[in-house]
Amino acid sequence: MQKRKLGNSGLEVSAIGLGCMRMSFGDKPTDKQAMIDFLHKAVERGVTFFDTAEVYGPFTNEELVGEALEPFKGQVVIATKFGWKHGEKGPHPTQGQDSRPEQIKRVADASLKRLRVESIDLFYQHRPDPNVSVEDVAGAVKDLIQAGKVKHFGLSESNAEQIRRAHAVQPVTALQSEYSIWWRAIEPEILPTLEELGIGLVPYSPLGRGYLTGKVDESTTFDRTDIRSRNPRFTPEAIKANRVVIDLLEEIGKQKGAAPAQIALAWLLAQKPWIVPIPGSRKLERLDENNGAVDIELTSNDLSEIENAMSQIKVVGDRY
Repeated sequence: MQKRKLGNSGLEVSAIGLGCMRMSFGDKPTDKQAMIDFLHKAVERGVTFFDTAEVYGPFTNEELVGEALEPFKGQVVIATKFGWKHGEKGPHPTQGQDSRPEQIKRVADASLKRLRVESIDLFYQHRPDPNVSVEDVAGAVKDLIQAGKVKHFGLSESNAEQIRRAHAVQPVTALQSEYSIWWRAIEPEILPTLEELGIGLVPYSPLGRGYLTGKVDESTTFDRTDIRSRNPRFTPEAIKANRVVIDLLEEIGKQKGAAPAQIALAWLLAQKPWIVPIPGSRKLERLDENNGAVDIELTSNDLSEIENAMSQIKVVGDRY
């Protein structure tokens, strides 16, 4: 597995990370031991970058990741997130956001225990909090870094102005945002800001929540616990209309001997050397397929062909 550095921070991770959310949160319950074994196999294959959050579960995903990766302390990088209110049953997005400094510090202490680590490698604000200034958020994480409880500060889904303001207080190592061949809203303002400030980008949903694998068609049904069952891009009409994107990925894939998902990930890797996608996966064959994207080289001609084709395609359906 190739390595990449997230911006100028010096934080080196595998070129493709692993999103762990669905291993214990969302649709289809999973077997805990099977997921621990799966995480061990991911490490064996060279994956060193794992993404979780306290809200996934809540709490259960951090506990799973912490238990599974404890034997690999010092060899892997674990990213987690803060920013939701605590209710009686733990944090949940419907209970609203909470990025107050005292809450951030409370979450850090709890996450350290669940992750079984002495210091959180990368600590993201899960979403901008309209009630707390980003300077206060950055200041709280700066305190945690000085206390040795956190190593790197991250933001998620923040705009260019918020990134600049936070970075002025505590250097931001990475921004996590949705980015893929079919969701490119961050390109005009956010990507240039990251490049200028030396901040890495960690795209989530790099495979369009599974659509860009080419395995979803109009007959695909989603369990009501699956976020896609309520997603405008996963109505039968949108699935059918957006098939042109898969046709394009398949066409390029034939030339490279690659699957659509591999072309979608290779496209992301080709955009900037400081981009590290985190596709989610629970099956070994998917993990191996995704990891294989690092070996696919898209030439400038390939990238121009994709660019020209995508400019003719109107993706149907909002992302949420």
